[in-house]
Amino acid sequence: MSLSDSKNAGAQESEMLLTEHLEELRRRLIIAVAAIGVGTLVSYYFSEELFKILMAPLLAVMPADGGLIFTGLTETFFTYLKISLLAGFFIASPVIIFQIWRFTAPGLYAEEKRYVFPFVFFASIFFVGGALFGYFVVFPFGFKFFMGFATDFIRPMPSVREYFSFAVRMLFAFGVVFELPVVTAFLAMFGLIRAETLINKRKYAILASFVIAAVLTPPDVASQLMMAGPIIVLYEISIIVARICGRKRAEKIEND
Repeated sequence: MSLSDSKNAGAQESEMLLTEHLEELRRRLIIAVAAIGVGTLVSYYFSEELFKILMAPLLAVMPADGGLIFTGLTETFFTYLKISLLAGFFIASPVIIFQIWRFTAPGLYAEEKRYVFPFVFFASIFFVGGALFGYFVVFPFGFKFFMGFATDFIRPMPSVREYFSFAVRMLFAFGVVFELPVVTAFLAMFGLIRAETLINKRKYAILASFVIAAVLTPPDVASQLMMAGPIIVLYEISIIVARICGRKRAEKIEND
């Protein structure tokens, strides 16, 4: 076989591999989207109840005759649709994670595959834990602060769309913030971060915690402390996690 024939064969083989990967990706995406669609349809039947649960922290601090309003004809419908889509995504998340796993697993080493399921499990736990912390702890204090501006002449009448956007953004923010120890563990396992580095950057992390809290939470001291405090605690946990993972990695390299 000539050199040109060899190059052509290699190019054709690479093109076939790329086509096969794209076809596999398309198949996994279709399954994931279908799962989200089914979850959304199921969730839409309970969309009103789901939104009542989301509104509960606000309604608890509003006047007895208070409630949410909508200013557009389709506002409530699209809000119910959005919350159904969000709930559908959570319902379908095991299927989505499994499809991501099936797509990426062939390209992973056996050692790397060991970390996938623990990483996904703890990432899910910490994300949900962060969202629950925001819902049960931060929301009541934050909404009470905002309702404190109401007077006999100023009545709170938040809109359905406004409240939904604010609540989901806050819950997502707390969920992401609580992922810090999981991300740190992942980076430490592959030697991309060390506990000593985190210790040396502690003062900057504390400052960043209060900056993040000031940006993401309502402008009252209590709410900001409720976000900055957990971030600082999570950072300290991350140092411990990084030290443990770094020690295990060093032992493994030494044994190899």
